[in-house]
Amino acid sequence: MGNHIATGNGKTDLENILEIRAKLQTMLKPARYEHSLSVSFTCICLAMRYGVDLRQAELAGLVHDCAKQFSNEELLKACAQDGVALTEDMLRAPQVIHSVYGATYARTCFGIEDPEILSAIYFHTLGKPDMSLLEAIVFTADYIEARRDKAARLPEIRQLAFTDLERAVYEINHDTIHYLEASGGYICKDSYDTYQYYRTRMQERGLTVSD
Repeated sequence: MGNHIATGNGKTDLENILEIRAKLQTMLKPARYEHSLSVSFTCICLAMRYGVDLRQAELAGLVHDCAKQFSNEELLKACAQDGVALTEDMLRAPQVIHSVYGATYARTCFGIEDPEILSAIYFHTLGKPDMSLLEAIVFTADYIEARRDKAARLPEIRQLAFTDLERAVYEINHDTIHYLEASGGYICKDSYDTYQYYRTRMQERGLTVSD
């Protein structure tokens, strides 16, 4: 797709997107498919705001959860078969593995070769310090898309995403970490590292940070 998205199938951007949507719809549960569409559209809006390639953003958002169809057991088996390395942290928090394996699955199932898109899929759950704009957009869109309704500060963070993406990433990390701490969920070191990086960035910018 375009100069940045290599799919190797010779189709136009629209033909490729429609084909991927149709395939995803057969793979994912209806609610997950609708979430994927919503994340894709949110990625496009954020990409318009921050000057990121729209095709990359649309495709990364669309397929970010492509591995959600698999059970934890199936994901572990697939990672072993395809040589996808998993840390001890990931094994203790298997809910993150779909994103780690998703980057590989997006390539093998949908022919996506663009390393920026694959990286955005890989890090959309755990995040990482100093994310690229595309990575930050997919990470944020997954949290704020229109069908989400659980997080307490969603209206505030949705507005923030379009005015200060870096701070939105920080606030998402802050709320996620504190939710997991309060609920007794296991928190991967990668999540803590992401949170601490963006907390430091807020302090460097002279912005107020929460405890």
